[in-house]
Amino acid sequence: MADMELFGSQQPQQPPAGNGAPDGGDEDPAAAFLAQQENEIAGIENDEGYGILENGEVSEALQGPEGLGAGTPCGGGVWGQGNGPTDCYAAISQADRLQSEPESIRKWREEQKERLEQLDANSRKQEAEWKEKAIKELEEWYARQDEKLEKTKASNRAAEEAFASDAEVFPGTEWERVAQLCDFNPKSSKQAKDVSRMRSVLISLKQAPLVR
Repeated sequence: MADMELFGSQQPQQPPAGNGAPDGGDEDPAAAFLAQQENEIAGIENDEGYGILENGEVSEALQGPEGLGAGTPCGGGVWGQGNGPTDCYAAISQADRLQSEPESIRKWREEQKERLEQLDANSRKQEAEWKEKAIKELEEWYARQDEKLEKTKASNRAAEEAFASDAEVFPGTEWERVAQLCDFNPKSSKQAKDVSRMRSVLISLKQAPLVR
């Protein structure tokens, strides 16, 4: 019996399991910190109040009072290590589409719409004014053309009557009629031919016709 007690007293003491400390009451800080982090991560993974649902919608715990916006971080921190689906950006994009349009963008769209409507109204007004002005100018042009045409007709009728009155040829007036068709004004251009001799002959025949 004494031998058994002596044998038992010589066996080495086993270190306490669980904390990895050698003996005594001291704990390893690194091991305790890792164990605490593992417990927290396991609790977060099992928590049903956080994360993104299977259908892609964001849970109410993550949405908060104003919902999940474009600025909400997807990763980072302890939550980002075990939360959400594999494609986190797809869930954020879907949440952005569900989010209402900002007030500044909506106001800008309304102002842009009003400005375009005002431009369209001004364009239609100017188009109507231009059409009215074009019609007025066209009517004035037609009036001027009609007046000019009437004057031309009157001048042509007068010339035709004068020509008809001079159509009868009397003896001794042949050269006088020929002289009426000629221009006896001398030409100052150097390139013109010299017709002074022909001009003098016609003038002499007009004044003293040939007598048969």
